[in-house]
Amino acid sequence: MASWNSIPLEVAYQVLGWTAFVSWSFSFYPQVILNFRRKSVVGLSIDFVVLNLTKHSSYLIYNATLYFSSVVQKQYFEKYGQGQMIPVAANDVAFSAHAVLLTSITLFQIAIYERGSQKVSKIAIGIVLAVWVGAAVCFFVALPTHSWLWLINIFSLIQVFMTVIKYTPQAFMNFMRKSTDGLSIGYFSLDFSGGVTNYAQMAVQSIDQDSWVNFYGNVGKMLLSVISVSFDILFMCQRFLLYPSAKALIPPKLSKESSEPLLQSSDHAVHENV
Repeated sequence: MASWNSIPLEVAYQVLGWTAFVSWSFSFYPQVILNFRRKSVVGLSIDFVVLNLTKHSSYLIYNATLYFSSVVQKQYFEKYGQGQMIPVAANDVAFSAHAVLLTSITLFQIAIYERGSQKVSKIAIGIVLAVWVGAAVCFFVALPTHSWLWLINIFSLIQVFMTVIKYTPQAFMNFMRKSTDGLSIGYFSLDFSGGVTNYAQMAVQSIDQDSWVNFYGNVGKMLLSVISVSFDILFMCQRFLLYPSAKALIPPKLSKESSEPLLQSSDHAVHENV
């Protein structure tokens, strides 16, 4: 396994990695807090949360296995070279575990809070079932030859696929409602910050090692940042440009004069003249 060539770059790598962890991890809390305060999840797409749980579970399997399994690490070095570094850091594992926990809490909130007419769509259920059945099939394919690196790369591709489609229900719901009320923009602001710093962390490692294996050897992590940042920009545009909160347009309290009718009835006018 390769070592760092530059101490400053190694420090930058750790700082960027844990900054991404903090940003991504804290991104879950604004929505959880908003749900708790409102005692409602109206405005939050249930499909988005369900798909998100599958996404983060797949990513946790990939990160934890590659980080802790010496067998999988050996297969990685055999494929990409003994001089390469494992592209998964401790912050990646910590983020994935935390993400699964907080997404599960959000699902629990959906179960107990007001959600209006919202329910999990058959399409989302079908996608989740298809993904896990497909993963089970891949496990039995990899079992005879112990192709564990290939198997966890499947989970990495699953999380990329889920990242692409998980945002679609929420973006579509915002479009149909012409509103982002009930959706915490703090989630996407922090998610954007996490995606940028995550990408920067990968770049720092590649510069130090003078190799881009870190990118094509961990396509899932690279695409995660690119896709997440792209959708975060879309949601922020929906919030601030396309569908600004209607609450800002409604004065909190009408004055006595403004509450009176502009046109008085003829009977009232005659009474005043008399």
